Amino acid sequence: MFNLERIFKVRNLPKLNNKGLGTIEVILILVVLIGLVIIFKDQLLDLIARIFAAISKDSGSVLS
Repeated sequence: MFNLERIFKVRNLPKLNNKGLGTIEVILILVVLIGLVIIFKDQLLDLIARIFAAISKDSGSVLS
């Protein structure tokens, strides 16, 4: 019979180091967000312009 523990040396495998995993995840999320901003730049600028136009138009009624 084969001893699987001896074949794969399960006990001697080093523990995985997960210390840098959080940093990599944050970097990947930032890369995706920056990519989305670049792709949808024109639509985002148009949306922001419309929002500020609506705020400017309605601010006169609040201040009066």
